[in-house]
Amino acid sequence: MGIKKIRSHFLVLFVLVLSSLAFCSVRGSVSYDGRSFIINGKRRILISGSIHYPRSTPQMWPGLIQKAKDGGLDVIQTYVFWNGHEPSPGKYNFEGRYDLVKFIKLAQKAGLYVHLRIGPYICGEWNFGGFPIWLKYVPGIEFRTNNQPFKVAMQGFVGKIVNMMKSEKLFESQGGPIIMSQIENEYGPVEWEIGAQGKAYTKWAGQMAVGLKTGVPWIMCKQEDAPDPIIDTCNGYYCENFHPNKPYKPKMFTELWTGWYTQFGGPVHRRPAEDIAFSVARFIQNNGSFVNYYMYHGGTNFGRTAAALFIATSYDYDAPLDEYGLPNEPKYGHLRDLHKVIKLAEPALVSSYPAVTSLGNNQEAHVFRSKSGACAAFLSNYNPQSSVKVTFWNKQHDLPPWSISILPDCKTVAYNTAKVSSQSSRIKMTPVVGGFSWQSYIEESPTSGDGDTLVANRLWEQINVTRDSSDYLWYMTDVNIASNEGFLKSGKYPVLTVMSAGHVLHVFVNGQSTGTVYGGLDNPKVTYTGSVKLRAGTNKISLLNVAVGLPNVGPHFERWNTGVLGPVLLSGLNEGTKDLTKQRWSYQVGFKGESLSLNTISGSSSVEWEASLSAKKQPLTWYKATFNAPKGNDPLALDMSSMGKGQIWINGEGIGRHWPAYTAHGSCGGCSYAGTYSEKKCQTSCGQPSQRWYHVPRSWLRPTGNLVVVFEEWGGDPTGISLVRRTN
Repeated sequence: MGIKKIRSHFLVLFVLVLSSLAFCSVRGSVSYDGRSFIINGKRRILISGSIHYPRSTPQMWPGLIQKAKDGGLDVIQTYVFWNGHEPSPGKYNFEGRYDLVKFIKLAQKAGLYVHLRIGPYICGEWNFGGFPIWLKYVPGIEFRTNNQPFKVAMQGFVGKIVNMMKSEKLFESQGGPIIMSQIENEYGPVEWEIGAQGKAYTKWAGQMAVGLKTGVPWIMCKQEDAPDPIIDTCNGYYCENFHPNKPYKPKMFTELWTGWYTQFGGPVHRRPAEDIAFSVARFIQNNGSFVNYYMYHGGTNFGRTAAALFIATSYDYDAPLDEYGLPNEPKYGHLRDLHKVIKLAEPALVSSYPAVTSLGNNQEAHVFRSKSGACAAFLSNYNPQSSVKVTFWNKQHDLPPWSISILPDCKTVAYNTAKVSSQSSRIKMTPVVGGFSWQSYIEESPTSGDGDTLVANRLWEQINVTRDSSDYLWYMTDVNIASNEGFLKSGKYPVLTVMSAGHVLHVFVNGQSTGTVYGGLDNPKVTYTGSVKLRAGTNKISLLNVAVGLPNVGPHFERWNTGVLGPVLLSGLNEGTKDLTKQRWSYQVGFKGESLSLNTISGSSSVEWEASLSAKKQPLTWYKATFNAPKGNDPLALDMSSMGKGQIWINGEGIGRHWPAYTAHGSCGGCSYAGTYSEKKCQTSCGQPSQRWYHVPRSWLRPTGNLVVVFEEWGGDPTGISLVRRTN
């Protein structure tokens, strides 16, 4: 080879090396083995927390993410919300609270990684499990199984999200913050129920996801048969005994439940900070390498995003950051201190599997060592009743009940899960605006013949009619009573029986309210039975069925239905019992106020409002008032304790459903941190409204002239509503 050729050859090599170095400076790599994740060559114990972008506002995101970082998190985890992003086929929404790219870039700016749970099924106590309602009406579809129409739609959306992330260079393989993604969600129990077609779907979903070539690992949670290279993971209150399906996969805890969700009619759940810390430490000492808090900030189910079974508007979840974004102490501080100690122990934790020895009955030591001399120990007492003294390395240690002490150098206890040093939050809800000058507008119950365009000689399923555009559907029919009916003389009125698939049913006869029934937390179906004052001639029966969200969990979403499905029977007539089920019915979706957009600033002027409050405690009534925003930056909420059930808007933005009249039933009482936790433990608020305060984001307010609109379904007293400031 000549001198010129040699020089040319080395010049090419030099350019290639420089290009490679530049390429590596922006690109990263994520791999794993049975010990840990390896990011850009460094082994990591990863601490993660769930923050769902639509459950807060873009203005809140930077503060939430920074507090998560200050709390010791490495990763932000979020679902991707299909029904929010594609409300109709092919028409996408990535703005406002659904600006996913902005949310991820804010996490990146803060120096945090992202775990993107694309799903696209999410559960999450979110309406229809995150599926768009139009998906239910794709011909031939069966959800979450080996069904071609479903797989086409699912792959289309997953591909849309992955390509968007790629175009923004957000995967770690591109230098971005996304270090892993999730396909499907908690599918194992559904697969077991479906059988062979479920297994085929699992295999397809895994292959489809890997084929998108994101350059980062994919996971499946609660999926024991996750196909390679998909990592199977654990969700629950405790996961120390979980093992991935292959020894070369890391042990991941994708959902450590920090509390539980609130249902209207149910108690508010608390999970002690000591027990959460115990769960984390116990998982890490058993070779765990990734822990995610579900939720780290729960936020709010704004508008009509909450799922069925009466999921409340608040999604606080007793998370380390409360619904309003404030630290929930002592939980936030106690876990922050735990994370600091885990990071101190990280060099040993990522270097070896633990050596486990017994220290007594229900006591153990887990010791990690590295070749370079790093050492970390976990001393555990699993007894929920008694403190113990244990000896480790010739030194005695006191272990409280149900606790773990961490010695990041194997010598000195730096942390015990049961010893809390953070002070508890002193939550105050201080009224700042009260005495609203309310105006009212009363809805009239419609009847058949009111110009309704929807008519059928049978009962229709509700969502098939409303397409989930409203919680409400009117069912209307006429009943003709002959003048010789015996009850007209005896005064013993006929009995109307109406069976509904849920969730709330109001009955009106000739424009007058006759009664209301609503479902329970375990069974949303309702049956109305009551005497009805009919008269000779034509009687108008109007049934208002209310769907409080769509289901979020279970198989066969395509088969789920609600509304008045019948039978509808009228007994006590001369002929005995008359079946009204298959006679002529008229339908109206929602209310006149909804069609006129009375909840908006422009629409609220389309009707004449009553200035007095003669409509107080009147059902089916709209209320509106204006107010000026209070000064300061403290979070705000509406105290709705004087109201019954309905919905709230501020300047046209949906605050959510309110239902303070459905008071909490449960087993409230003492709460010990020690012992196995479940949602039946540490319940609060029994006998009180399940949710009294409703978050009003500051960013939705203007300095003056803010419009608050309340639709009251049951009848409440709006003079009791106040705007409060939350501090802790």
